[in-house]
Amino acid sequence: MTPAFLGNMDLLQQRKVAFFCSRQYAPKAVLASYDWATAQRDKVVISTFHSPLEKDVLHFLLKNRQPVIYVLPARMYKRVPSYLQKAFEEGLLLLISFQPDSVRMYSQTNANQAIRYVLDTADEIVFGYIAPDSNNARLSQSLREEQTKPVSILVE
Repeated sequence: MTPAFLGNMDLLQQRKVAFFCSRQYAPKAVLASYDWATAQRDKVVISTFHSPLEKDVLHFLLKNRQPVIYVLPARMYKRVPSYLQKAFEEGLLLLISFQPDSVRMYSQTNANQAIRYVLDTADEIVFGYIAPDSNNARLSQSLREEQTKPVSILVE
């Protein structure tokens, strides 16, 4: 499927760091993730921003006017949501979706496709926290075995 893009395509040409975090996370991962996000001034952060801490990091990045690529696990927005509007207008946001307009709902298949795009596009990958036996645990193990890109974990 050909992706749909909305926003600043130039962000794809910059150094990109992927951010993932398990749905369940240690409390100390919150501050570590915020500190990490603050340090990413020279990079574009790319993610699906789906888990609770990923969403928090997105809001933190937007507040600090940092560039973001948001890969949606469903169809493209018809209108940019208000919480993304300022970043969109300032050229700090790129939205990407691989789903046709007929796909309205989130599905694991759609999420996996979005995650794969994030992984393929990023120059490095960071996990805020990886819960044991989670999808992120399997993903990080696979990435470390492949050794094709730097992978780090903020809180273990």
